[in-house]
Amino acid sequence: MQYDPIKRVLGDVFNKTPFLRRIFYNLLDLLLLRTWHVHKELRDWATNRKNKEQYILDAGSGFGQYTYYMSGMSSKWSILAVDVKEEQISDSNCFIRAIGRHNVLFKIGDLVKYKEPNSYDLILSVDVMEHILEDVEVFKNFQASLRSGGMLVISTPSDQGGSDVHGDHETSFIEEHVRDGYNIKEIQDKLKLAGFRRVEARYSYGKPGQISWRLSMKYPMLMLNTSKIFFLILPFYYILTFPVSMVLNWMDVNGKHASGTGLIVKAWK
Repeated sequence: MQYDPIKRVLGDVFNKTPFLRRIFYNLLDLLLLRTWHVHKELRDWATNRKNKEQYILDAGSGFGQYTYYMSGMSSKWSILAVDVKEEQISDSNCFIRAIGRHNVLFKIGDLVKYKEPNSYDLILSVDVMEHILEDVEVFKNFQASLRSGGMLVISTPSDQGGSDVHGDHETSFIEEHVRDGYNIKEIQDKLKLAGFRRVEARYSYGKPGQISWRLSMKYPMLMLNTSKIFFLILPFYYILTFPVSMVLNWMDVNGKHASGTGLIVKAWK
């Protein structure tokens, strides 16, 4: 299944006003388990930093929801968000200016080539690396772009069923992925090869998260990919499934998983 056509439809609906876009971001924050995990890491990182100048790169900003979240945590932080998709960058810049957050800039950029030596205290990369074949080159760019002591946070599918692939003969649920998921040791080794001095990785999307993902994301996306008429049905679907997904998300974020279909990776320069 292709995500991009559905993303464009969602963008057309929620880009009509800043109010609708805020609602869209709030919905993503509630429904996407990866957002729960990423927000937890960002809150931990932000401890004792909210009143300090910090420079942040949102590497592969997509809809811009993580940049929006971080820009609301502190007005002292300067955030650059880059993505290869021109329409999303344009939409995000219009939105962020409309709500008066002047500590943010969205910019078109290719992470395989993008490097700003010793510029950032934090680099965030959420659901990006599974789309990029030249991953070690990107990791080297990240390492070079961080300041000494700076941290990289990555959320990406694992090889334990990430992209909903559970066997050698299955293909990814998401057609835009160039890899089904990372082996946890593989991504740690690649980051160390890129020059990071310390790397930590943990599984996300354990058993509770996998059930929640199917309820809150996979089945709705399959329906929308079949027909846009399912936009009318989705509110009723979520009324039934939303409470269950919230409980499962909480269990996943607050539990430890021996395996999982996602990875949360942190690396320090």
